[in-house]
Amino acid sequence: MSIIESTEGLSSLEKIALAYENKKKTINTVVLAIALAVAGFFAYKYLVQQPNEEKASVAMMRAEQMFAIDSVNLALNGDAQNAGFLKIINKFEGTASANVAHFYAASCYMKMGDYANAIKQLKAFDAKGTVLEHAKSGLLGDAYMENKDIKNAIENFNAATVDADDDVYTPMYLQRLAIAYEKNNQVEDAKKAYIRIRDEFPRSFQSRDVEKSLAMLGVLD
Repeated sequence: MSIIESTEGLSSLEKIALAYENKKKTINTVVLAIALAVAGFFAYKYLVQQPNEEKASVAMMRAEQMFAIDSVNLALNGDAQNAGFLKIINKFEGTASANVAHFYAASCYMKMGDYANAIKQLKAFDAKGTVLEHAKSGLLGDAYMENKDIKNAIENFNAATVDADDDVYTPMYLQRLAIAYEKNNQVEDAKKAYIRIRDEFPRSFQSRDVEKSLAMLGVLD
């Protein structure tokens, strides 16, 4: 007798009960999997992630203090009592502090003249949606310039100069972009970068010498 035939004459409730019995093993497996996933998420969030965020934040405070007073090696590598940015990255991977530590580590490497490692750390830093998004691109541009990779420097300086409302970093990186263009014999592009400084950021520090730079490129008005 088929299942359909066997359910004839049964009430709706009885049919549901019979269907459950027939598929009980599958249903229970799915429900258990969902329950474990939910439980795992909350366990990770409250038992692992949150405490790690707090510990990482405390560790970052000391490393940032060392960075602020220009103790670059201590900030990067730490000492017997305090973790440096590199240890924070490894020990607290996945936390917001560990992510920002990549940017600090890159800044340390820049000061130490280790541009390859600076680039590596910056690439690992997720700056999307943060106040450091354009700063990351600008610092990458600087690192690539120091590493004699003008093409990638130009690409990143361009990314660092998209914010027309930032009258501090945008004109600074526009100037570096113009210099990179000049070094790459892209004179017309260099002119455009200098003109942006002159026209969009007339009160910036970089605007002081922009007319001289433009005149050297043949722009006299």
